[in-house]
Amino acid sequence: MEWPPPSTSPSPSLVVRSPRQTVSLIRNRRPHRDWAPSSRSPSFAARDHGPKPSEVYGFVGSITTVIATAVYLAWAYTPEPVLQSLGITYYPSKYWALAVPSFVVVTVVLSMGIYMGLNFAATPPPTSFSTIFDEKSREHTAFSSATEDERPIEPISDIGIDRINSLMFGDR
Repeated sequence: MEWPPPSTSPSPSLVVRSPRQTVSLIRNRRPHRDWAPSSRSPSFAARDHGPKPSEVYGFVGSITTVIATAVYLAWAYTPEPVLQSLGITYYPSKYWALAVPSFVVVTVVLSMGIYMGLNFAATPPPTSFSTIFDEKSREHTAFSSATEDERPIEPISDIGIDRINSLMFGDR
């Protein structure tokens, strides 16, 4: 008996270790010759793996946000004598620790209010016919066919206001 025993596992180029590698193998697959281990280039693993730029930017952005938040909270809540005893003498006034977030909140609330107001101003009144008909409206056209089995699909059309009222309110 020989040692080590012969390997019964598939060749390394056919082993799939992740869903992303499966998708990339399916996407990049050519005719059968591509599955041969000898046709794989040495840079196959380096080409299909590794971080994408969007992932790197997201990671760096999240780390930067956490660090900036920690620095902001340390500056906002640490008393001035403690900062001066640490040798930190140049920093903005503590007034800005409350002023900037307040300005941001007020700006967001006002912008939402202005946005809703502009939408109300641009909306036609409920009595306007433009809420019922416009240049894109299509009237329902009825057509007859020889038999019920041969009837084609009706073309797209708008439902008339009289039909909507009868469906919603009945005979009231």
